[in-house]
Amino acid sequence: MHHHKGKYDLLMRPLNLLLDLMILLVVLFFYSTNIVTITQYRIYIIVSWVLLAYFTKFYQVFRYSKPIEIVKKLIVQFFIYTLLLLSYFSLIKNKEFSRVNVFFFISYSFVLITFLKVLIFYVLKKYRIRGKNYRNVIIIGYNKQTQRLKTIFEEKPFYGYHFKGFFSKHEHQDVLGNFEAAFSFAKAQEVSEIYCSIAELNDEEMKKCIDFGDINFIKIKFIPDDKAILRNHLVIDYYENFPVLSLRKNPLEEPHNILIKRIFDILFSSFVIITVLSWLIPLLYFLIKKESKGPLFFKQKRNGLDNKNFDCFKFRSMAVNDRADLDQVTKGDKRITKIGAFLRKTSIDELPQFFNVFFGDMSVVGPRPHMLKETNKFAKIIDKFLMRHSVKPGITGLAQVKGYRGEIEKNEDIINRYRYDIMYIERWSFILDLKIIVQTVVNALRGEEKAY
Repeated sequence: MHHHKGKYDLLMRPLNLLLDLMILLVVLFFYSTNIVTITQYRIYIIVSWVLLAYFTKFYQVFRYSKPIEIVKKLIVQFFIYTLLLLSYFSLIKNKEFSRVNVFFFISYSFVLITFLKVLIFYVLKKYRIRGKNYRNVIIIGYNKQTQRLKTIFEEKPFYGYHFKGFFSKHEHQDVLGNFEAAFSFAKAQEVSEIYCSIAELNDEEMKKCIDFGDINFIKIKFIPDDKAILRNHLVIDYYENFPVLSLRKNPLEEPHNILIKRIFDILFSSFVIITVLSWLIPLLYFLIKKESKGPLFFKQKRNGLDNKNFDCFKFRSMAVNDRADLDQVTKGDKRITKIGAFLRKTSIDELPQFFNVFFGDMSVVGPRPHMLKETNKFAKIIDKFLMRHSVKPGITGLAQVKGYRGEIEKNEDIINRYRYDIMYIERWSFILDLKIIVQTVVNALRGEEKAY
């Protein structure tokens, strides 16, 4: 019988839980004064933590999880846990408890558990890089998508995946055998996971893979084809006992997420307008007007939410010309003024868009808006391109921090930008917005190649 190579992973969650509970009880020892029913309180602390962790999926951290996902889980877990602790004292009507003690209990517990999580995360990375705690994997299918996955396995050894080979119907020097040979190889080489390309398997073959995995205790995972890679995830609903597949709602279709994003946009844009633009506008008015005639602001029609047009504001960085709304800026563009080159290089020319954010036409983070002409052009190149207009456009976005900003030199540039835009829409979270903002500032300080 096949033994799962990731058996150590099964021990990690109980061990993590046990260590976290030990930290909570040790910290409580120093901050439990004025609590009459201390035994009852200890039980509440343990039970509430375990139940909350179950519902928030706090310990569902995988070898491919990103640090930002762990941080998000920590913030959610401790925020709700704090509310549960405060609720406890309200329910038992203990007026003698110290809110200061509760504050220090939560604070020190958060710091210590966060430190423990970070330590375990990076120790496991180093451990896997040394060839320990690994999983043997094979891929059924040989195409661009499967080759990309192989590259990830090889370039990120800290994930702990040992790639053993390709199996495909198509003959190639990198392919070890056909579909049937994959099963024999998997049993002989103690393979833990098989990644199957949907593009190369029919329904019957996919069923065979699933059955083989169930019998041999091997995880079967499916790789979407090029058309499916940008598709929303499907969820299963049951009408009585009849399963029905439906598209999962994007996070930014949920009213509470829309409200959270809008409140942040108002607060953040107000802060920038008051603390930065209030003094920067008079200064740039003098510098821009001194070099070339024309207005301080450049106003251009862009496509926004639901593909509706709006006036997008920027500091004017070019001499006034008749082609501003028709031709995108290229490297060495002679229309750009000296002060304009500096503004564009540092992205300061984008700052007036915080007025767009404040008035509701844009968001701080989102897909970058294009000129009307460009939107029409790209919609002919990419199927469902207008999906990116299902949310408000942003001053910065995931595509921009990933390097796809500025001039579109070839079709691949806009295709990759579109992919990141759709990825952002499907995976939106408040934490992701904050991460993109921080990365945008870092990139601006470093200087970007396509910032011209």
